[in-house]
Amino acid sequence: MVLAKGWVRSLAASCLLILCVGCASLPPSNQDNICSVLREEPGWYDAARKSERRWGTPIAIQMAFVRQESAFRARAKPPRRWLFGFIPLPRESSAKGFAQAQDPAWSDYQAATGQRFARRSDMDDALDFIGWYNDVSFRRLGLAKTNAYDLYLAYHEGHGGYSRRSFLNKPGLRDIASRVDQTSLRYSRQLPQCEDDLRCSRWYQFWPFCR
Repeated sequence: MVLAKGWVRSLAASCLLILCVGCASLPPSNQDNICSVLREEPGWYDAARKSERRWGTPIAIQMAFVRQESAFRARAKPPRRWLFGFIPLPRESSAKGFAQAQDPAWSDYQAATGQRFARRSDMDDALDFIGWYNDVSFRRLGLAKTNAYDLYLAYHEGHGGYSRRSFLNKPGLRDIASRVDQTSLRYSRQLPQCEDDLRCSRWYQFWPFCR
């Protein structure tokens, strides 16, 4: 009887742990407000600021990209197609993770930066990838790092596709790029309302070293 009770308690604890892990992986509840997002995940602010300092893409644009690409879901993937409704077919692309980076672009990023162990499900790595990719767009295409609209078109179509103006025949994509641009502008207006607090949100971050 004692062993049975102990087994039940262990099972209950395991179930609770699984539930807690599931809750922790839920995306932010209010994605329209960058302060709400970053207060739920203060570590994301540190990652975005680090990427901004390294590559030059503003925090608001980085986060607008993630919001559009994955809705802040670490393991987001394109929909899977099904044959006859029950036979799984390959996904539409190899994109996955916060930034929805595809295999070739991710491999280029790892080779260029030496980040061999970077993971697309890690926000630090995803934001660094976005910053790196936009830096390449700046150097190859001359796109300003504050130009969210064109940066997103290059991000979606690739640098070659953007150069060929492939997006001109894709009105839906241009609408999405406009939405990303509007999200980045809204985020940039909201961020000053909470950035001072976010800079010193960790126990080891204290004034004046976190300014």
